[in-house]
Amino acid sequence: KQKVKRTYLMTEKQFRKFFDEARKSTGNTGTRFLQLLEMRLDNVVYRMGLAKTRNQARQFVTHGHVRINGRKMDIPSYVVNVKDEVSMKPKMAKTAAYKHVLEEVKLEKRQVPDWLTKAATSGQVLSEPLRENIDKGIKEQFIIELYSK
Repeated sequence: KQKVKRTYLMTEKQFRKFFDEARKSTGNTGTRFLQLLEMRLDNVVYRMGLAKTRNQARQFVTHGHVRINGRKMDIPSYVVNVKDEVSMKPKMAKTAAYKHVLEEVKLEKRQVPDWLTKAATSGQVLSEPLRENIDKGIKEQFIIELYSK
């Protein structure tokens, strides 16, 4: 649980809230929980390769540099919907510092997951992530057992 919480940069309260939301939804609680975590705005920005790290993605969001369907969104925990377009603010995308970030990400050769598409400084959510597309090292069953007590 601690590893997952740190990976997604969440507090215990946020983590519990996402778990409770996953429990209320239909289907597999563990898979739904991981889908909700993956579809957080800060994580989507990171997965699309618009930021080098999750911390940097979170900072871009909180500083108002990220747009969803053309509208400013500055809440990192916002859960992105399918077909939403995520983009960087045009002024931010033109800065030398941001171009340097994109170059660093390109050098990492990080793959954009199948459930996302990416253009230069934007991308779109095509579908919800499947369990196969999420980190295999996460054992969501342990998290479910812990919170089910």
